[in-house]
Amino acid sequence: MSAGILDGKALAAKMKEEIRAESAKLPRQPGLAVILVGDNGASQVYVRNKVKDCSDCGIACFDYHLPADTSLEQLLTLVEELNGRDDVDGILCQLPLPAHLPQTPVLEAISPDKDVDAFHPENMGKILRGDARYLPCTPGGIVELLREQGIDPAGKHCVVVGRSNIVGKPMALLLLQQNATVTVCHSRTPDLKAECLRADILVAAVGKENLITADMVKEGAVVIDVAMNRNAAGKLCGDVDYTAVAEKASYITPVPGGVGPMTRAMLMANTLTAAKYRQSK
Repeated sequence: MSAGILDGKALAAKMKEEIRAESAKLPRQPGLAVILVGDNGASQVYVRNKVKDCSDCGIACFDYHLPADTSLEQLLTLVEELNGRDDVDGILCQLPLPAHLPQTPVLEAISPDKDVDAFHPENMGKILRGDARYLPCTPGGIVELLREQGIDPAGKHCVVVGRSNIVGKPMALLLLQQNATVTVCHSRTPDLKAECLRADILVAAVGKENLITADMVKEGAVVIDVAMNRNAAGKLCGDVDYTAVAEKASYITPVPGGVGPMTRAMLMANTLTAAKYRQSK
């Protein structure tokens, strides 16, 4: 067996075309504010990609690059200004922040209506309740990938490896809402291999190269690799030993080109949703 590829790059391109067409129909161009504090190299790459995505989708991008010594008060003042601007539909504060800046008050300061990352406690609560304003970008992108391929989680055993607020926890909730039986594994799980071998759909979101090996995956499982790591040679890789696992899985996401493009596409989709909502008021 050789696994089919869940091509996030192709689906993201399709979604972005649809978003651009929908954006053009609105009375006002959707707008996304992107805040980057400091000079984290990876974050700078992510922000550049998001600026390009906005251009591709017909979304105005307001790009704020603040110095690393920006104070919490200064950052919160900018967020409050963006909350009040009519031309800004979504606000994204790129994480991680510099060490002196606490994350929680910044994320909670963003208006829930403009929280297109779905990190605000109000939006996280709506996800738990099953009536999300916005789907969190990475889990939402995975849901779209599965839907595009006709993979229905209902009645399947899904194992999520990782319990972060950004991916693991909301991923488990979204799968549960699709009538899957869900197990969440983490660093204290005593027998990770045994849990993974039960998975019809396995989602790896830890950030550890080759954490998931072929002997941990049952024949025919769907394997979703969320992580973006760099190996000793500096090459991008995920949590999954891709070459070996692809021989056992029915479908697998590549790294890069799998979940990453879908995360970015979902950010654009959420910004469009925010613009439609705010312009309908």
